[in-house]
Amino acid sequence: MRKIITLIIFLSISISHSQTNEVDSLALELAYQTKDTLKIDTSIKLIKSLYDINDYDRALKYIIESEKLSNNVNYRKGIAEITYYKALIYAAKGDYINATSGYEKSKTLFNQLNDALGVAKVNNSIGLIEIKRGNYNKGLQFSLAAIKELEKRNLVNDLRLAYSNLADAYYNINANDKAIEFYLKALNIQEQLNDVKGTSRSNSQLAELYSSKKEHRKAIEYYEKVLANKDLNRDSVRGRIYPKLGSEYLMFNDYDTAADYLVKGLKLNRRSRYNEGILIALNSLGDLNLQKGKVILAEKQLLEAGAIAKKIDHKTELLKHYRLMKSLDSINKRFERAFVWQRQYYDLKNKIKKAEVKIASKAVEPIIELDPDFDKPVANTEKVDIVTKTAPIEPEKNFNKFKIILYALLAALAIVSTFLVLIYLKRNNNIRYTQELEEKNIKIELQNVAFQEQTKHLENVNNVKDKLFSIVSHDLKDSLSSINGFIDLLKDGSLSREEFDNLIPELSENANNASLLLFNLLNWSKSQMQSLEPKPSLFDIQEVFEDKVKLVEQRMENKGITLTDHSLRDFAYADRSMFEIVIQNLLANALKFCKSGDTITISNHISNGSCIVSIADTGVGISKQNLEKLFKNSSFTTVGTNNEKGTGLGLSICKELIELNNGKIWVESTQGVGSTFYVQLPKSRPNGD
Repeated sequence: MRKIITLIIFLSISISHSQTNEVDSLALELAYQTKDTLKIDTSIKLIKSLYDINDYDRALKYIIESEKLSNNVNYRKGIAEITYYKALIYAAKGDYINATSGYEKSKTLFNQLNDALGVAKVNNSIGLIEIKRGNYNKGLQFSLAAIKELEKRNLVNDLRLAYSNLADAYYNINANDKAIEFYLKALNIQEQLNDVKGTSRSNSQLAELYSSKKEHRKAIEYYEKVLANKDLNRDSVRGRIYPKLGSEYLMFNDYDTAADYLVKGLKLNRRSRYNEGILIALNSLGDLNLQKGKVILAEKQLLEAGAIAKKIDHKTELLKHYRLMKSLDSINKRFERAFVWQRQYYDLKNKIKKAEVKIASKAVEPIIELDPDFDKPVANTEKVDIVTKTAPIEPEKNFNKFKIILYALLAALAIVSTFLVLIYLKRNNNIRYTQELEEKNIKIELQNVAFQEQTKHLENVNNVKDKLFSIVSHDLKDSLSSINGFIDLLKDGSLSREEFDNLIPELSENANNASLLLFNLLNWSKSQMQSLEPKPSLFDIQEVFEDKVKLVEQRMENKGITLTDHSLRDFAYADRSMFEIVIQNLLANALKFCKSGDTITISNHISNGSCIVSIADTGVGISKQNLEKLFKNSSFTTVGTNNEKGTGLGLSICKELIELNNGKIWVESTQGVGSTFYVQLPKSRPNGD
């Protein structure tokens, strides 16, 4: 690392030294020049070098001296170049008034010299300054005027600036297709010049534009290009990109990838207090959890998102927030509140549309060909004198005619006014009726959505009921019937003491199966009703292992299975009771699929700040075909090595409980060799909680 830092410092010193050498060389060359025009040309080169290294004050000193000399000898080319560089320095210092004045003067001089390249450079600089000031249409005119000449001469540095200016201007007037065209052109040159920051910005802008056009695959492609840029792979960049990338994956219902990016983005942005990134992440996480039926968590995230959106006045995300809150309240059957969100959504949408139309109306002004002297187009106006000639009329007759005309006009005005009032009243009634009808339609639509959700919920409840009855009537009934059979035999005296002792292991197995079955049924039914709420705390993993191993020690001994304990004292941050359920299920699962002589190994270790727990066995293993069916909501089960039965719900419950605690669960297995189940949990409270 020290070598890399030393190399960077050395390169910086070398570059600085080479630039200083160039300035010193030109200053020395200038001192020995005798011809005035050569002095001016050398001085212009020196001014350019000083401008490139941002030494503006020293450059201005040479500009003043060179300007005097150019005016004395009437060297117009020198005057034009010096005026242009003076304007560039004013622009760099933020003095836009003097910069604009200097650009106008230099352009007039370049036009007089028929210097097309000089005119193009000035137009490009004016375009940049106008776009920075928010005058996008005006900036477009100047930048477009510069492009042709710059492309003709392939001046890549100037073209890079011109293309970026044009893309920004088109982006700000919502001309998205043109913005994409020029961002792609800018990106091509930025990659040629190895412009890391420029490349990252163009990729990011392209991703946003493709997202607005609903081309989400392309948006993902360009966001990932930004992340792939190792030179800019900082937390600030990732914090800005992760929430947007997660939102794009959500469009394809890729919940796992979307959640991964959104949670990472939320943590980074909370750490840096970047409100816009927090807002985008929360809105999208709310949408994701709403789609997955986690309504309580979704509401918490959306309420926080709404407060931030209003605080920073982010209209696009606020619009999304209103839409999601309407869906949330419809699901919760809060129809009045859902109706309010619907109205707010449409009101804001109309405001945004009006603003876009206003911007678009400014953007449709014609692009004017710029003349050499900045003359504005002048409309020729001609004054036309209208002479009215009237024949002499007798005063009395004239007065009477005017009276008749006046009365006729008043009568006509009264009739027209009456009609207008009637029309106005009728129109108001129609509008009021239409609004009432729209509101009723919206209420009916919201109620229909709610009825559909309720129907879906009832279907789910019915499915849960059918599943419970099926399991109770088959698997649980078998275990309990077997136990009852043993008890009846013992009660009747049909079994001797020795026979009963021999049947005790089988009786114990049936009791354990029934207990685990009821245990899993209870947790599964609770998860289906969405009533599981984790209560995380710090607890010792080794203690949980010790407690749960005691429950299965006798069954392991009866089956001839060896337990190897490699567990260590370590802490995890999760709901202890939920973790105990997972460990109990995984140990029972391992025991179920082991034969006499097999081994079950429990262990835990730390990895990247997380706690990893593993339960491995040397049992029958799982085929590739069956691996894909594990952890699904639909039940899947196979018979154990001693014909043990199960509900097929244990692993799906495990997955849900672990994910509720911000963790992961997965399995690695080889048929005939054995299986290893892994559980990953956080060691501390996540930053986002």
